Amino acid sequence: MLGKNYANNVAYKYKKNPEEKPVKYVEKKYSQVVKDVKSLATALLDMGFKGKRVALIGENRYEWVISYLAVTCGGMVIAPLDKALPDKEITSLIKRSEVDAVIYEKKHQELFEKLKADEEINLNTLICIDKKDINEDGQKNEEDSKSTNAKEENQKNGKMTETKELSKDETISFESLLEKGRKLIKEKSKLYDEITIDANSMSIMLFTSGTTSAAKIVMLSQDNVLSNLYAYQTHFKINQDDTLLSFLPIHHTFECSITILYGFYSGATIAFCDGLRYIQANLKEYEVSIFVAVPLVLETMYKKIMKAIADQGKTKLINTMTKISKGLLKVHIDIRKIVFKQIIDNFGGKLRMVLYGAASLDKDTIIGLNNFGINSIQGYGLTETSPVLTAEAENKHKPGSIGYSLDNVEIKIDNPDKEGIGEILAKGPNIMLGYYKDEKKTKEAFKDGWFKTGDYGYIDDEGFIFITGRKNDIIVLRNGKNVYPQELEFLISKLPYVAECMVFARNESNTDTAIVAKIVYNKEVMEKDYPDTKKEDYEKIIWKDVKEINKTLPTFKHIKKVIVTDEPMIKTTTQKVKRNEEIKKTEKELQKVGK
Repeated sequence: MLGKNYANNVAYKYKKNPEEKPVKYVEKKYSQVVKDVKSLATALLDMGFKGKRVALIGENRYEWVISYLAVTCGGMVIAPLDKALPDKEITSLIKRSEVDAVIYEKKHQELFEKLKADEEINLNTLICIDKKDINEDGQKNEEDSKSTNAKEENQKNGKMTETKELSKDETISFESLLEKGRKLIKEKSKLYDEITIDANSMSIMLFTSGTTSAAKIVMLSQDNVLSNLYAYQTHFKINQDDTLLSFLPIHHTFECSITILYGFYSGATIAFCDGLRYIQANLKEYEVSIFVAVPLVLETMYKKIMKAIADQGKTKLINTMTKISKGLLKVHIDIRKIVFKQIIDNFGGKLRMVLYGAASLDKDTIIGLNNFGINSIQGYGLTETSPVLTAEAENKHKPGSIGYSLDNVEIKIDNPDKEGIGEILAKGPNIMLGYYKDEKKTKEAFKDGWFKTGDYGYIDDEGFIFITGRKNDIIVLRNGKNVYPQELEFLISKLPYVAECMVFARNESNTDTAIVAKIVYNKEVMEKDYPDTKKEDYEKIIWKDVKEINKTLPTFKHIKKVIVTDEPMIKTTTQKVKRNEEIKKTEKELQKVGK
């Protein structure tokens, strides 16, 4: 259907080689995508992979998307892996998920050859995305060149080489599978057309990020994912004129579900980012209109823009124009794109909406982006919920909240305290089938049919939901009072020099539990704002500001100690702080200096 509706639209756009000058762009139309998906799926089915499991690991790229769609649409099970995982964890996940094949990039070749040779692991087919005949220097390998020449010679003599090339004893090239699939289709193969999808059986195996414990394997069905995709439309619209930038790790449900699947469903164009440091440049060159991101990236970009405005002495002018534009908005006159054109140009000039999740965005950044005419929408969910449970809408916001529940999702607060705070529970067609081969953890994840998110929060009178913290992160004082770290982190993050922060508890001898704030400062901002201050004196400045924050809080929530550093915290690939690891690391550092 997509091939018919958007056949001539550009589905994917990327650079053939980012380092090459002049730049050469590759564009793949929807009609080509449909053909490639069908060809790859047909080849895999011909090899006997119907119903089997295929792992997938790599950068955000066209071949990754084709592999994902071919496997899922071909009646197989896809298991996306995090490309940033160390070999030890990849090995564990390959073994636990019991995949039959893996599609990967050349840099993982040695690892997967080793795993394939391991008799305890079921892996028997290796498919390399990258062309086999190109080495790290961009030159043809002699052995592969001979193989290529022999193949060409055999083809001239009418001999078939596919059987040897696609042998399970050797690494199979992605391109050779596409070629085989095209040939089979040309010969009237109906393998792909005859596939019947069971929408309620496991189609996707996902691995939780493991910020607090070993990764669990989440089982999702196509009904889980598609029910979530359909529900997005009542909150935010993507259309065929939009361009999205794919830069978050593509294996992650947030990126894959919204940028890749919802973008594809809508007939939009998806451009692949050249890397983290090229985001701003890519936003401009691809004229991106919708950006799916994490708060850290948006906050960093916003702070740089506001710093540039301040350096030019234009803060007062911007504030005045903001007041005027907000006044005109009340009578339905929107001049933001005109008066703030220079600012919007920093985001590429076409950006109309940013979608973010994984953590809360600084309130000033939310308001600032909206003031400039860039609609910022927060979503919330988990891998287990396919992933979105709640979101703001294009015309319905409440800064600081995680929005309200999607149309087909129910949310309730379990055992709320007198402030209405309790664990957030969810129910809907997007909730996972369970954890693979782990009935105990699956049972523990539910309460009377409701999925337990592990997050605590409350729902206001308008239905907006606010998160106060993770269940495992809540600090319980000796007097029985609860302190929610996220609330304090939100206040600290508003300080202009704070790059990131984490609030946690320490049990100190003969005293009550002490609330500690670890603050990572931005060196550039500190050096600019406090040019005559020595680095060792930064803690005094920061501690003074934290004391001002304490004045706005009840005594039991007061921060008793600050730890100041410019070293980034330990994070997942989606930029969530690994709290347990960071706390352990911090405790060791404090013990070394006798604190």
